Order: sequence, then structure tokens, then C-alpha cells
Amino acid sequence: MESRNSYFSLVIKQDGTYLRLYPAVGIGKPINYDEINNYLTDKRIYDYDIKALGRAITALSDQVIEVKLTPVTILPENEYVRISVYPEHMYVIGRFYPPSTQGNPITMNEIVNSLSQAGVKYGIQNNNIEAFLANRKYCEDYVLARGTNPVEGKDAIITYNFNTDNTLKPKINEDGTVDFHQLDTISSINKGDILATLSPAVQGKAGMDIYGNPIPPKKVVNKILKHGRDIHLSEDGLVMYSDVSGHAVLTDGKVFVSNTYEVLADVDASTGDIVYEGNVTVKGNVITGYSIMAKGDIIVNGVVEGATLVAGGQIVLKRGMQGMSKGRMDAGSNIITKFIENAQVKAGGYITTEAILHSKVSAKGDIVVGGRKGFITGGEIRSGTTITVKNAGSTMGTSTLLEVGIDPGIIEEFRSLEKSIMNMNTDMEKIMPILEAYKKKLNSGEKLSQDKLDYVRMATENCLALRNKIKESNNRYDQLRIEMNNSDSGSIKVENIAYPGVKIVISNVNYYVRSEIHYSKFIRDRADIKIIGL
Repeated sequence: MESRNSYFSLVIKQDGTYLRLYPAVGIGKPINYDEINNYLTDKRIYDYDIKALGRAITALSDQVIEVKLTPVTILPENEYVRISVYPEHMYVIGRFYPPSTQGNPITMNEIVNSLSQAGVKYGIQNNNIEAFLANRKYCEDYVLARGTNPVEGKDAIITYNFNTDNTLKPKINEDGTVDFHQLDTISSINKGDILATLSPAVQGKAGMDIYGNPIPPKKVVNKILKHGRDIHLSEDGLVMYSDVSGHAVLTDGKVFVSNTYEVLADVDASTGDIVYEGNVTVKGNVITGYSIMAKGDIIVNGVVEGATLVAGGQIVLKRGMQGMSKGRMDAGSNIITKFIENAQVKAGGYITTEAILHSKVSAKGDIVVGGRKGFITGGEIRSGTTITVKNAGSTMGTSTLLEVGIDPGIIEEFRSLEKSIMNMNTDMEKIMPILEAYKKKLNSGEKLSQDKLDYVRMATENCLALRNKIKESNNRYDQLRIEMNNSDSGSIKVENIAYPGVKIVISNVNYYVRSEIHYSKFIRDRADIKIIGL
């Protein structure tokens, strides 16, 4: 069953004007007094029997009811549309009312003219008007005109391919403690990396209200890729590339890249450990327990405590390292520092400093301890070429080793092999008795379980592999020993005093300082060490 709203129509008779009420059909909506009153007001019918109309509306059920409004006989009323413009002028609703007796039906042109008189110029819905004319339903809303909403554009979006969040939230360990070493504060990049991409703004399209007024879309935000030196953009300006390897930062919407990472204060819990592809410069100190790993140079303006510094290039400490038996420096090239105290230091080039105290220091190149102090006290100092120092040892007879003539890397490998060979021989001594015992059992005809047979096979394979490794290690060990024994280069120069307790080693030839030696140079002379005055 087709549903219809309840509606009404004027009936003009000889004895007056009546209102005929039609009940709703199906799920149609009931009539209400306000709508009838508004219609009658539009038709200038003001003086009518309100009480009789109210009783009729209340009594309306499933039968048509007529109620006399007034004894006045009015002129016929044509079919009528009441037009309402809704907020923001985006659509127009029409409600149609039937003609009175002898009234004429409304036409398409009349409906369009009514819209025009209401000021409607845009978006007339002809299909809806035709739908009404084909199947007239009264006291029901029809959308007669509809405006067009603007099509909103899209803001430009820049996507950065590196970390731009510097809130430095530390990692939480499994036990609930805070790991201040891993803060990920450096956004490392390589040459050719894409630093950022720009999705351009998309302009919106204006809409129009039913009065023909344009409705502009919201303004979109335009952006461009901003950058500093050593960066270039693609031809369309949408992709940003780095021209160097290093790190990237975003400052006030502008991208900067550099192959030097600068820490403006201390390396501590606020920065975490530093791992960087280029150079690292620290304006403050490096606090105990933290580390800097750089493929380039490391420069520290302050003091390095019990920290770890590893550089592919040079390490420059403008003050020095107070290692507290925890500090370590390892440079692929040179190390330049004011002092080294209670630390382990290794350089692929030379080392220059003003003082070394109770440290283990080695350099492939020269070690020069000069300046105002120029002393080495305690520890082990090794150079592949020469050691130059003002004062070696101390008046207290502190044990101090000065060794030259052999690359410290060779010595380190030699000692490591020595320890490794000893451990492998120990392992072999443990395996052989077990294998011999199983061999006797097999030779006597005793049957072994599959697990034991698998163990014998695996142990035999391990034993063979271990023998081969011991053989290879022994060969390398012998080569290094020959190389060390044949080396006779290197010298140690003491510009002031070498105190008792100092051990001089030049290419495996030893000399112990028993009494103070002044202004001397130590060189190897065959199987002895010769002292030459300066």
C-alpha cells in the first residue's frame, strides 16, 4: 500500500466555505493545526471557527471529515506550493496543497515561477517537480532546489624521512629502569638519501547556493621544501636530496644537513650515546659511562671521564681524559690531548700529549709527551716508531714500560694468538682421552648406543677442526715472532730524566733503568740497548 500524509482541501458551497480533512494512509504523518492555520493565513482566511476545526482534527481517523470554517463563500483557490528556504541557502523545500473546488491544478511553469519569485536562481530540481506532477502528494516535503557544496581542497603535506622529534624520551628496559644511552637523537643520513617529499596543495572548487551566490572552499595551506646547503631538490621541487653523508635536522621548517654533529653541552643522560657517520664535536664534557662512536673525527672541548671514544679519524681532546680505569680511546688516525690518566688508548697514527699517568697507551706512529709537564708515570706505553718524553717514571720508582720498534697491533695479535693457542690445546687435552676411551670400547667389540656413536662422530669432527685451527694459529704465531725478533728500528728519547723503575723495550730487547739517566736516547744495538746522550 502506498503511504500518504494526511492533508486537507477547501470546499466551497452555497452556505459557506468548508475544509475537508483526509486521513493519513499507511505510515503517512497526521495533519496538524499549525500547517492548516499557515495555509489559511496565506489564503487570507482569518475569521473561521477554530474550535470546530480543532474537534475535526482530533476526530480524524480513517474517514474523510468536513468541517465548516465560515459562512462566507470565497473564490476558488488553485493548487498551491508553499516554499521554504533552509539555512545557509543550500536547499528549498516545497509543500503542495490541493486546489479547492473549481480551482486549477498547478503547472511546471507556475512552480518554477514561484521559485523565481522567492529568489531561487540555481539548482532547481526538475526531477522532483516532475515526480510531484506525476503523483501528487500533499502536505509532504519536496526538495525543489538544491545548492552545490564546495569541493574542499587539500593542504600541502611535507613528509620528512628523518627523525624530527627531539623530545628525547629514553628507552625503558625490561626491568623497568631507564636506558639513557639509547635516545636516538641523531638522524643519520647518507649522500643521495631522500630527506623529504612534498605533496602539493590541491585547490578546492567553489560551490553555489540556491540564490546563485558562489560558496568559496576553505583556503588551502601551500608549502615549499626549505633547505640549507648541501641539499638539492628535484626539478619539480617535490623531492629533497642530501648531497652529503652526515645527519639532518629540522629547524623552523628548514632542513639542514651536516657531516659534523655538534653537541652543545655534555654527552650525558640528555644526549645518550652518540653514534654518527661523520665528525662529532662536543662543546662540554663526556660523562662516565657514555660513548661516542664516529666514522670521522671526534673533538671534545671539555674533559672526557670514564667514557668510550671510538673514531675512524682523529680524536682531539682540548683538555684530556680522566679515565678512572674505565676510559677508552680508539682512533683510526691520530690522538691529540692534554693528558691521559687511568685509561686505555690506541691510535692508528701518532699520539701527542703533555702527560700520561697509569695508562695503557699504544700507537702505530710516534708518541710525543711534551709541553710544560711532559711526563709518563706508570702504565704501558707502546709505539711502532718512537717515544719522546721529558720525564719517564717517578722518584717513587713507579713501574713504567716504554716499548718501541714493533707495531702495537702486531704485539696485540701475537699475545691474543698466544692465549688462543693455549686455550685450544687445553680443549684438545680434554677431548682426546674421551675419544681414546670410546675407541678402545669399539675395538673390543662393545656395541655403543646411537647417541654415543653420534657424539663420537661429532667429537672427532671437532677435534679435526681444532687441530687445523691450532696449526694455522701456530703458523701465524711463528710469523709474528720472527717479524718481531727481526725488527730493530725505533728509539726512545728522554729529554730530561728516566727514573728507576722504567723498563725500556726496543724490538724485544729489554733494558731496566736502575739509576737516574739524564738527557738520553735509547736505541737498539744488535742484542743490546745503547744509550746516547742528547
